[in-house]
Amino acid sequence: MIQDEILKLKKEKNAVILAHYYQDKEVQDIADYVGDSLALSKIAATTDADLIVFCGVNFMAETAKILSPEKKVILPVKEALCPMAMMITKKKLKRYKEANPDRVVICYVNSYADVKALSDVCVTSSNAEKIIMSYKDRKMLYIPDKNLGTYLADKYNLDIDVWPGFCCIHNNLTVDDVLALKEQHPSALLLIHPESPLAVLKMADYVGSTKGILDYATASEHEEFIIGTEDGILHPLQKNNPNKKFYILSSGLRCYDMKLTKIEDVLYALQNETYEITVDPKTLEGAKKALDKMMEMS
Repeated sequence: MIQDEILKLKKEKNAVILAHYYQDKEVQDIADYVGDSLALSKIAATTDADLIVFCGVNFMAETAKILSPEKKVILPVKEALCPMAMMITKKKLKRYKEANPDRVVICYVNSYADVKALSDVCVTSSNAEKIIMSYKDRKMLYIPDKNLGTYLADKYNLDIDVWPGFCCIHNNLTVDDVLALKEQHPSALLLIHPESPLAVLKMADYVGSTKGILDYATASEHEEFIIGTEDGILHPLQKNNPNKKFYILSSGLRCYDMKLTKIEDVLYALQNETYEITVDPKTLEGAKKALDKMMEMS
């Protein structure tokens, strides 16, 4: 079996397999750790493994490399990209900073190393609120997700410029999607990821990260939930809560890039140690400062 060969190679090579919640369930089940960006970042920073196999998209594997520069980090599918991360560039951010030197740059981890290197601190959806509130009396720029930045600016009346980037799946959620599912499941609680538009977030019973949604649903005594994030989360939700019911808010909540990685790709990556992630040393140094600051403030 493929799973047996993966386990054998993992032991031989002292490898650890990390998988994001948005991966296919077969990939989640073979992983050593399944989590959101914050949890996986912490594991990448502290693992004793020699080889990190990161089942996610490329900015995640790049982040693991920045946090563990001495480790070999591989991404099983080279083409697993993140459109949001590509919505901001080093050149454009540098131009903004020159025009707005008084603003603290808060950088979502859904970004590339050269952008992180120009930022003051990184955040994930799990810790963005806490870290941003540490700068509540400062002028800020939140990059690259306009929706999470807008949500926190609105919630706390903060002075935050937001970059016009977005997640291609969460950004498509609409009020009509919510009304339609609420009509079908009137007693279900609505749990939504903050990468969604503000009008949709204001209808939620809970707004939080992927891990936050999982924890909230697991701790709740409620039995039905409408889930407003990528459908890969349904697998751990159902595993943790076999007697509860979960309804995905939209059929469009499926990330093509996250779903590129198959269990066969994980085996091939372990066999051939491809595709290796590299980061320029100077860029890595700057990006690591922003990520280390995130870890300190989390």
